[in-house]
Amino acid sequence: MNSAIARHVVFFIYPGFVLLDLSGPLEAFTLAEALAPNSYRISVISLGGGPIESSTCVKVSSLKVNEIGAIDTFVVVGDFALAHRPVTPEEIDFIRDAWARARRTASVCMGAFLLAASGILDGRRATTHWRYAPKLQTMYPNIRVDGDHIFLEEAGVWTSAGMTAGIDMAMALIEEDLGRELSRTIARNLVVYYRRPGGQLQHSSLLDLDPGSDRIRQTLTFARENLRGHLTVERLADVANLSVRQFSRSFVEATGMTPAKAIERLRVEAARPHVEEGRETLDAIAQSAGFDDPDRMRQSFVRVLGQSPLAVRRDARRSASPP
Repeated sequence: MNSAIARHVVFFIYPGFVLLDLSGPLEAFTLAEALAPNSYRISVISLGGGPIESSTCVKVSSLKVNEIGAIDTFVVVGDFALAHRPVTPEEIDFIRDAWARARRTASVCMGAFLLAASGILDGRRATTHWRYAPKLQTMYPNIRVDGDHIFLEEAGVWTSAGMTAGIDMAMALIEEDLGRELSRTIARNLVVYYRRPGGQLQHSSLLDLDPGSDRIRQTLTFARENLRGHLTVERLADVANLSVRQFSRSFVEATGMTPAKAIERLRVEAARPHVEEGRETLDAIAQSAGFDDPDRMRQSFVRVLGQSPLAVRRDARRSASPP
């Protein structure tokens, strides 16, 4: 990068923040600066400045919010307590001010709850840790929460899923600034898979979901065991012994998504390992997973994963090949 002015990346921390939410993206930007001098200036800030203790009791030094100057990229890290603790007026005021000053704003994992409380995510798609996506949707109904994705960007606001997904988001931000080749070099130095696409499913999802409602849990079990069948909302409501309206409302409350979207995800998740393995034809995989044909499966893969089955298979082969 030849610009005389480095982009200022500012990480916001507070007591109890998750250390990995900071250290992963921070390391990616630090390495970018080392490989492309004067590309970034990096600061870690807090409301009061000084050492801030993380959730693992490790303390990180920080500047006061009034010591940072101009902001290019503003990153709010996460804390799992944010699903339960109130966000303070001081946090909201600062986050709104930083967002207004920054070219782009991002959150890692549960940091989305801070952006949401500040009103920044209203009307936008956003993601967070898969386990807390339904909670985020319930607490902030004006957000379109998508718990599937590794990271999302809409109108200059980026949100990422849990923990290491913050590295994927940071790599995407760096690629946007400095290009794909430098981003690839950083991935090799960090010994991580080159930036997983944002549309990739979070590692844990509906296959691991254990909703509090026995009826919804029973319905999900039925769906997993009958993916090849015709799983209409009416049939699923019968399994749950609820009216269609009651079932649809209860399902969304328990899972954060509609029954139709959940069934599509279950089918994609069931088909994906077979697609990656590459031993079966796409037609055979589509039939076994309950898709009508390969084209329907392709459409669902693109919606859920952001990639076609052929692209998923190609990426799997590349990952399996020696460097």
